[in-house]
Amino acid sequence: MAAVDLEKPFDYVVVGGGTAGLVIANRLSENSDVRVLVIEAGADRSSDPLVLCPGLVAGLYGKDEYDWNFTSTPQPTLNNRVINQARGKMLGGSSALNFLMLLYPSKGNIDAWAALGNEGWDFDSLAPYLRKFATVHTPPQSSKDLCGLTYHNEDLAKGDGPIHVTFSEGYNVTNQAWLKTFAGQGLEVTTDPRDGRALGAFQNQASIDPVTHTRSFAATGYYNPEVAKRSNLVVLTETLVEKIVFDTTGDEPVATGVEILTKDGEKKQISANLEVILSAGTLQSPQILELSGIGSKDILEKHNIPVIVENPSVGENVQDHPIVCQSFEVADTTPSGDVLRDPNVLNALVGMYQASGAGPLGQSTISVAYSPLVDSSGIVSPEAKKELLASHEHTLTTPDAQAIRKLVESSDEATFQFLLFPTQVSIPDVPKSMAEYILPVLPENYITVMTILNHPFSRGSVHISSPDVHAAPVWDPKYNSNLLDMELLARGVEFVERLVDKSTPFGKLLKDGGKRQPEGLVATDLEKAKEIVRKRQISVFHVSGSCAMKPREQGGVVDARLRVYGTKRLRVVDASVFPLEPVGNIQSVVYAVAEKAADLIKEDRKSL
Repeated sequence: MAAVDLEKPFDYVVVGGGTAGLVIANRLSENSDVRVLVIEAGADRSSDPLVLCPGLVAGLYGKDEYDWNFTSTPQPTLNNRVINQARGKMLGGSSALNFLMLLYPSKGNIDAWAALGNEGWDFDSLAPYLRKFATVHTPPQSSKDLCGLTYHNEDLAKGDGPIHVTFSEGYNVTNQAWLKTFAGQGLEVTTDPRDGRALGAFQNQASIDPVTHTRSFAATGYYNPEVAKRSNLVVLTETLVEKIVFDTTGDEPVATGVEILTKDGEKKQISANLEVILSAGTLQSPQILELSGIGSKDILEKHNIPVIVENPSVGENVQDHPIVCQSFEVADTTPSGDVLRDPNVLNALVGMYQASGAGPLGQSTISVAYSPLVDSSGIVSPEAKKELLASHEHTLTTPDAQAIRKLVESSDEATFQFLLFPTQVSIPDVPKSMAEYILPVLPENYITVMTILNHPFSRGSVHISSPDVHAAPVWDPKYNSNLLDMELLARGVEFVERLVDKSTPFGKLLKDGGKRQPEGLVATDLEKAKEIVRKRQISVFHVSGSCAMKPREQGGVVDARLRVYGTKRLRVVDASVFPLEPVGNIQSVVYAVAEKAADLIKEDRKSL
């Protein structure tokens, strides 16, 4: 890349070249009169085979060149275990190391965002952006044959966005049995999940390019070679933003640029004529705000950081989908990804993939199910649901909690997301990285059923531990700190016993009398189910909410146009602004929010 004049002001400075940041940069730089700079702490790995090959994702985790590799504080409700949180440290951010799952939020879920005081953020307003980011490809015949896909609505598949969305070729009897087993529980999907209403098991799509069988993510989609040629778009990699710079001479502090640390260790200031847009992610956007003097007075003063805007909500309101992973030994004839522990098998599949993109390494075969509240008896009755929620009423006093309560009470909304994961999962007390969760260490072959709570009531935090930008922030998710989360999760774990019962199509694929993880624990009652949660719950890597979009007096950090309260010319655009955790995997919502944000920024430029 030619030398860039960093002395000349940019119009927009985007802090973080991740999933959201590259969307913003792409859309703003469509106007050749606008000069845009993206600053990314990681490198450009968009041609790295480990990043591009879907089946080699485990090779990214815990490596400094790819992964920030955060670790939580010990969690009291999880036997004081610490939880790993992989975050992408490269161009494309976490879209470069996620599991490629493309799911969509529910209508009630996003409508709740608007109801919390965010005008323009209802489902119908966001829906066009949920289409805009993607090019959705027609399912191959093999997918239709194995998974039905009768609910797939081609009218919702229009779009020519940068991210490729596909069904894989590699589904097998486990996916088929999964779908049939949920149908037997009264949970068969009849409507396309992308339309905002869906309960039951379905085959989700993945962010994979069907031609090249490679990961389709923000760096390859929104910063492709054609976009990279734009003379008005500059992307600086391996560069840290130390803080946002403000002009504090007026009524409100005005963001005028950023202070950076180059990869050569040189400090520089870069000016922004119009706006600074913070897209560093849920764990690092609040870190940068705090390092810049925006946050809790107590925290800032503790680290000798001058207070520019006092807002104790910065870094609070953190939400994350808890996920409980139960692994079951499979019958000898049942496929399991655990066969990849054999180097000969892995090398053969790598060779197949390198030759033509063929085989399992270019596919994603995880299956999904959405369900209302369920337990050992199946779908929980409305009366029993209300009784459970009423018993925790004293903890449900905030607008957030009331909104979630309404979603859990609804017969149309998914309290749980269940995942069929093709390999074993291990849960060490102190994992070195996410790879320790998913690399097979047990000699038997397993598949894993995962139980996710879509709408956790618990709220965590993330705050700076030091005025040094190199020091990782302290992330405390406070899982199950609202005890209702534990009650709900345990009931989901009880329901898993219905799925793996040997009378079901799914149960028939498991080894009769085979091992299970956690070993020796069967959810025959609620207390045993809670013990399984304590032993086997981790994060599903959907952290959000730390710079929440809501009214300031209700804990908001940004307004409905994503502008940081108490400042001018500063926005946050990433998952940290989500007021409530969306249903399912959040990749689609991050893209959609960023697309909508780009339009808001363009609109506001006209009034400057």
